[in-house]
Amino acid sequence: MAMTSLIDMLIGLFVAGLAWFLKEQNGEQKRLNILVNKTREEYATREDVRNDMRQVMDALHRVEDKLDKVLQRD
Repeated sequence: MAMTSLIDMLIGLFVAGLAWFLKEQNGEQKRLNILVNKTREEYATREDVRNDMRQVMDALHRVEDKLDKVLQRD
């Protein structure tokens, strides 16, 4: 009788551990789905990237012009 109780207890612990693991995996999957949906909503549009690149290129051109002026003085 003691052996069957021990086996029943081990099976119960295994099932409880498996249930906990599956619950954690389900929660993680929901969290990842939320993050994916948030990423889809907040991604940079093509026009946003173009505007940002245009600003960067304009700033680089201003730096180049300043360097040209400094180098022409010498």
